[in-house]
Amino acid sequence: MSVNTLAGRRLHIDRIGQRGDGIADTDAGPVFVPYALAGETVIAEVDGERGRLVAVETASPERVDAPCALFGTCGGCATQHWASEPYAAWKTGLVATALRQAGLDAPVRPLVMAHGDGRRRLTMHARRGEDGRVALGFMAARSHAIVPIPACPLLVPALERALPKARAIAELLAQTGKPLDVQLTATAGGLDVDVRGHGPAGPSLRARLVGLANDLDLARLSIHGDVVVERRPPLVRMGKADVAIPPGSFLQATAAGEDTLAHLVTAAVGKAKRVADLFCGSGPFALRLAQASTVHAVESDAAAVAALDRAVRFTQGLRPVTTEVRDLFRRPLVGPELATFDAVVFDPPRAGAEAQAKALAASPVPRVVAVSCNAGTFARDAAALVAGGYRLLEVTPVDQFLHSAHVELVGVFDKPRTKGPRRALG
Repeated sequence: MSVNTLAGRRLHIDRIGQRGDGIADTDAGPVFVPYALAGETVIAEVDGERGRLVAVETASPERVDAPCALFGTCGGCATQHWASEPYAAWKTGLVATALRQAGLDAPVRPLVMAHGDGRRRLTMHARRGEDGRVALGFMAARSHAIVPIPACPLLVPALERALPKARAIAELLAQTGKPLDVQLTATAGGLDVDVRGHGPAGPSLRARLVGLANDLDLARLSIHGDVVVERRPPLVRMGKADVAIPPGSFLQATAAGEDTLAHLVTAAVGKAKRVADLFCGSGPFALRLAQASTVHAVESDAAAVAALDRAVRFTQGLRPVTTEVRDLFRRPLVGPELATFDAVVFDPPRAGAEAQAKALAASPVPRVVAVSCNAGTFARDAAALVAGGYRLLEVTPVDQFLHSAHVELVGVFDKPRTKGPRRALG
């Protein structure tokens, strides 16, 4: 239902969408209203299927005060106004819905909260305006406008203290007027910074950057992965190992999120003697799995594989870990390669691992553990595994992106092993 008023349209919010928007089902079709909750009556300015919340006339009992004053202006969060229990049920429902739409029937466990101490990595956007001043912050919701961020309640303390340092770096590098992305990572060695959007730095600029890194006490400063200066190794703890992560490499958003996912993975693998870790990154799973299993780790990012190799060499108490640089999208592990493993773990990017899932579906591997940050592509890949004879035993959603529509998950599959010879890999 919708009624026109002088301030906009009066809408009844019927449900919450996949991005956390309230949805009003009108005669003309759905209208998506960010920051509105199901059951509410709101006034919204409507343009097509998009609505801008003007006022809440009848509030939901699930509405709470947002902890951040910038909520609704900054585009980083979608659901700070929602109580924790219905929010958790919604995230679990996102996973259940994706499975159902793919024709899959499996238990979906309760959402595991994994925000922990906060996010240890963030990307800030910088742009020099016509007035010469540098704007630094997060993007506004559905906009390229930059919202200055003096503080963010979702960050680990080390990143909260890093925000002025990001501004100093942006002030030096934003001379060209091109947009910059300043990625900050809190590590045991200190702040690791990688700047994207800037061209190669010449000798003079590099010297100034080295001086700035010293003044700001950075662990490392890079431009597009090119290390300008490394004053201390940017170490991240993964199981027993300390990993010097490559510049700008993938890292789970929170330490608690990584620990939670790794616990679910290692528990699902159980006593498997030989495990493949596909899309292994710098080793958050491989290094933990190697405490009990022999591991073969595969990843297309050569720098990440090198970081994993170094960590293995300097960590005691691990079973053998072999590594391989390989594009699993173009050249997935297949047939005899897969047949050597008791379990396979795969954790692809958001696009999923369609080719690798199909190859696994045709394999005799008795246990497969899939980790995903996209319920839709997970469901697609899971359907391929099920079509190949696997059973999806359970799915556990994990929330390390608090107040967002993003949800991680771990799915566990099994298949009865057929008897036959085992052949060593490689």
